Amino acid sequence: MNILITGGASGLGEAITRRLAKESTNNVYFTFHKSVTNAEKICADFNNVTSFKCDFKDFQQLTSLIDTINQLDLDVLVNNAYNGYFLTSHFHKISSDHILDDFKDNIIPTIKITQSAINSFRKKKSGKIITILTSALVNVPPIGSSIYVANKAYLEKLTKVWANENIKFNISSNSISPSFMMTNLTADTDERILEQITGSHPLKKMLSVGEVAEAVFFFTRASPHINGVDLVINAGMHLR
Repeated sequence: MNILITGGASGLGEAITRRLAKESTNNVYFTFHKSVTNAEKICADFNNVTSFKCDFKDFQQLTSLIDTINQLDLDVLVNNAYNGYFLTSHFHKISSDHILDDFKDNIIPTIKITQSAINSFRKKKSGKIITILTSALVNVPPIGSSIYVANKAYLEKLTKVWANENIKFNISSNSISPSFMMTNLTADTDERILEQITGSHPLKKMLSVGEVAEAVFFFTRASPHINGVDLVINAGMHLR
């Protein structure tokens, strides 16, 4: 199985890359931007892993990656990369330019990469799209998370469109919405907030990236009958 993971060199992305690379029958490709050392270490640890340096803000690098996708004969695309911040400021304090820039840097590249993958999947009449969202779409969104949550909400609706438009080509589209995890995205979170999150959690512990990586692994092997599903991983807090 040929798998591409965007943002696969650190945090959740690294956990996903390593979990999928454990299966010797997988050929795992991942993109990275700043995590050069991590990327080199992952590739050294697995002989079935290949990395691609790609800054999504760089048009030429993104175009090169999209051209490469056509040559990889992909079976699975994992949309994981997010090059922004989880918390910024109250919505009314954020400039419209900031909101637009974040959309251009994160959502537009994801759209272009997914379009390329779908075109490839349709030719072979098979493929899986797995998109990482957030349980903040179900739970009460944290103060200061408007840009991040809005972008994820946009992707949430696209995952449903992809599921509906492509299932007749044996292409499924599912998503995973994990609760708060310790990653580079949340590294600046105040220690007092972390204590509050843990203290109010029914399991008294935060979700780990390894647990989410297992969910991604499940979707890579799932029947195409499992389509249009959003797997919320939040210990049953704020059920739909």
